Amino acid sequence: MSRKKTSIKYAPDYTLLTIILALLVIGTVMVYSSSYVWAEYKYADPHFFLKRQLLFSGIGTIAMFFFMTIPYTTWKKYSKVILLACFLLLLVVLIPGIGMERGGAQSWIGVGAFSIQPSEFMKLGLIIFLAAYLTVQQKYITSFKKGFFPSLILVFTAFGLIMLQPDLGTGAVLVATCMVMIYAAGARLLHFAGLIAIGIIGFAGLILSAPYRISRITAFLNPWEDPTGDGFQIIQSLYAIGPGGLMGLGFGESIQKYFYLPEPQNDFIFAILGEEFGFLGGTFVIGLFILLFWRGLKVALEAPDAYGRFLALGIVSMLTIQVMMNISVVIGLIPVTGVTLPFLSYGGSSLTLTLCSAGILLNVSRYAKL
Repeated sequence: MSRKKTSIKYAPDYTLLTIILALLVIGTVMVYSSSYVWAEYKYADPHFFLKRQLLFSGIGTIAMFFFMTIPYTTWKKYSKVILLACFLLLLVVLIPGIGMERGGAQSWIGVGAFSIQPSEFMKLGLIIFLAAYLTVQQKYITSFKKGFFPSLILVFTAFGLIMLQPDLGTGAVLVATCMVMIYAAGARLLHFAGLIAIGIIGFAGLILSAPYRISRITAFLNPWEDPTGDGFQIIQSLYAIGPGGLMGLGFGESIQKYFYLPEPQNDFIFAILGEEFGFLGGTFVIGLFILLFWRGLKVALEAPDAYGRFLALGIVSMLTIQVMMNISVVIGLIPVTGVTLPFLSYGGSSLTLTLCSAGILLNVSRYAKL
C-alpha cells in the first residue's frame, strides 16, 4: 500500500494554510466583538479576552509553523509515549486539589495564571497513536478479535476517563473521530452495527445517570418549556441568529452579548457572528470550513504512506466533526454539548492544540502530490 519513495515538496498546501489563518483572524475579531461587554463588566478591561486570545493565537501559530517543519513520521516513533502522557494527564486532572472544576466538569489543570485541558491533548494523542496502530494492524481490522476489538478497548478507555470529568462533548468528538479512522482502515460494517446498538444503550444510560444531561435533552426538544432555566442558552442563541437576517446588524452591534447569551466568546460565538454578519457572514465561515475539510481530505488521500493517510484523516475528521457539532448546537439541531468551534472560540488548550494539529496536517501536505 505504501509508496516506495517519499519526497518532500518543501512547501505546505498554501490553500489550506490560508484557510486556517483566515479562520484564525475571523475568530480573533469575533472574540473581541463578543466579549468586550462582559470583559468590561467583570475585569474592568474590555480587551481582557482579546489580549489572552492574541496570546493563545500567537503561541498556537508559532507551534503550528514549528510542527509544520517536523516530519510527520516522527510522531509515529513516539506515539506510545505521547499516548501514555495523555492518559497520565487524564488521571491527574481527576485528583482533588489538582483538577479545576468549571461548569460542573473537572477538566482543567492550573498552570500559573492559565490552565490546560488534558482531554484536548488526548484527542490529538489518540489520533497519532491510532494512526500508527492501524498502519501496522490494518490487515487484521476485519477480524473482531485481532483488530476491531483492541481498537475499541483503547478508544473507550480514553472515553471513560474523559467521562469521569465528565465531558460528554469532547468524548463524543474523540469517539466519532476514531470510528472514522477505524472504518477507513477497512473495518466491517457488521461490527459497526453491533457497536451502534451497544452505543445507543450506553448513551441512554449516560443521559439517565446525570440529571443535567436529561435537562439538556428536554431543553433541546422544547426550550420554551423552561425559558429562564435549561432552555435559556439555546433560546438566546436563536434570538441572536434570527435578527441577523441576510446582512447582519453590523460589526459590534450584537444585542445578545449584553448579558443575554452566557459567555458568548466560547461555544456560542457562531451565534454572535450570525447576529452581526447575518446569513452571508455565517455562510462564508461555513464555506471556509468546507474548504478546510476538502483540502484536508485531499491531503489524506494523497499522503505517501498509510500512516500519513490515517494521521491526516484523523485530524481533518476531528476538526470537521467538532465544527458540525458546535454549529448544530448553536442553531438548535442537537442538545448543548460544550464543544468549541475550531479556530474561532476563545480558549487556550483548545485553540493551541487545534493549531498544533493543523501544523501536523500541513506537514503531511508537504509530502503529498496535490
